[in-house]
Amino acid sequence: MSGEHGHSHGGAGAGSPSDHRRRLAVVLGLTATVLVVEVVGALLTGSLALLADAGHMLTDAGGLAIALIAASLAMRPATATRTWGYRRAEVLGATVQAAALFVVGTYILIEGIRRLFEPPEIATTGVIIFGIVGLAANAIGILVLTRGGRSDNVNMRAAFLEVLNDAFGSVAVVVAALVIMLTGWQQADAVASLLIAVLIVPRTIKLLRETVSVLLEATPPGLDLDEVRRHLLGVPHVLEVHELHASQITSGLPVLTAHVVIEDLCFTDGHAPQLLDQLQECLAGHFPVSVEHSTFQLEARAHASHEAIAHE
Repeated sequence: MSGEHGHSHGGAGAGSPSDHRRRLAVVLGLTATVLVVEVVGALLTGSLALLADAGHMLTDAGGLAIALIAASLAMRPATATRTWGYRRAEVLGATVQAAALFVVGTYILIEGIRRLFEPPEIATTGVIIFGIVGLAANAIGILVLTRGGRSDNVNMRAAFLEVLNDAFGSVAVVVAALVIMLTGWQQADAVASLLIAVLIVPRTIKLLRETVSVLLEATPPGLDLDEVRRHLLGVPHVLEVHELHASQITSGLPVLTAHVVIEDLCFTDGHAPQLLDQLQECLAGHFPVSVEHSTFQLEARAHASHEAIAHE
């Protein structure tokens, strides 16, 4: 006997997936536009800080794109050929993004250090103008997400933080240009670029580790399988737990499967369905990571001799 446990949620209007998707699309459009503007501005002014902020925006544009994909996929039903839909597309896209942005961040770090010793002339007026344009777009994005329920779910909170980080980067660009204009200290541009790069590189490394972990089907962070096993064994009538596996389909969607040996009497007195409910409810609410998609195979003691794979 086996059973699978899961929940689905729907809705429309403010706070719904469709509303989230619309607001994320608006913010992504703003971020992508400013990204292009800042790249052009960096080429025209020679500012590495402006280019670094464009790289920072590229990081966040990728994050917003992933958030938008996640919001869109949440509205697509599963099919017979894609039982989880396109949920893992989010992870694949994030992996490519993180790898590319790690290269960008590393380049900015190296070039920023070089410019500390050989600072080029910077067209400060142009840098200030482009920086203010970026900051204005970030302010609009923050307003859109704040009024759109940024605390509704993890996806929206992450998107809000992406845009907020962009705003800090734009402020750093403007401040660096003002310092150069008022004091003539050309290294301010390199310092600002290094500060922005410090924001990019650790985040991309963290993102890359998380996405690779999902692709390798590692145990979800925060879920201790030894503790899960002990807790399941504490349920009355459970004799043994083996073939215990947990992974993530995508971020925020953990799944778990296990073979559970129970007392033979449970199959004859009708207690097995009740026991299955207990096991699934345990995972859905007892641990720090709520596993709402769990599958248990309930077995009699004699079933072990029929399994080809050794118990784990």
